[in-house]
Amino acid sequence: MTVIRPARSTATATATATATASVEELLVIEHVTGLGPVLGALSEQAGHLGQWGRELAARSAAGARLLAAGNGGSAAEAQHLTAELVGRFDEDRPAFSAIALHAETSSLTAIGNDYGYDQVFARQVSAHGRVGDILLLLSTSGASRNLVCAAEAARKGGLTSWALTGAGPNPLTLACDDHIALPGAAAHVQEAQLVALHAICRVFDAELAARRGTDRTRVVHRGGAA
Repeated sequence: MTVIRPARSTATATATATATASVEELLVIEHVTGLGPVLGALSEQAGHLGQWGRELAARSAAGARLLAAGNGGSAAEAQHLTAELVGRFDEDRPAFSAIALHAETSSLTAIGNDYGYDQVFARQVSAHGRVGDILLLLSTSGASRNLVCAAEAARKGGLTSWALTGAGPNPLTLACDDHIALPGAAAHVQEAQLVALHAICRVFDAELAARRGTDRTRVVHRGGAA
């Protein structure tokens, strides 16, 4: 006779797995579980992210440029975004101008040496930025002085500045024209910020496709988010 056992609930399965997990596994489970509330807060910003994606697409199509910067892991995420615009995210499309300011190592070190590290991004914003360009600044703390100085330079130059930060208000959210601030541990905020950047890219591509008269439902995913 076949015995049919009731399926365990997800909560029960998780509790059982946790009870038998090693210390290392528990650390992983704790970390992954901690990301949930931050992603929940990010979901509440869906309309905000959609607006950024549409505006970035409209300005890029009109010839504007994206400048992006961050420190440490945030620098890597900013460069990830610029790579998606210069290369591609989903389907093939024209390349768009996007510069990761921290990747200009000769300029970065020269400016830092001659003007101080606070100015490493601000001076590049003054050099490369034009009226109508967008400056996107990423920081988990929102307190990095070099990013705040970059936002101040953007305002003087007529650029629009956006910030992705940890919990606000903070110096960077106050210095920028618009921001999305996510509460949570720094690592989880940084992870959620990458999701935010990919969401912006998805809206960006969809908006450009709509402008070309392409059916939005025919977007093909080809692993562009390397």
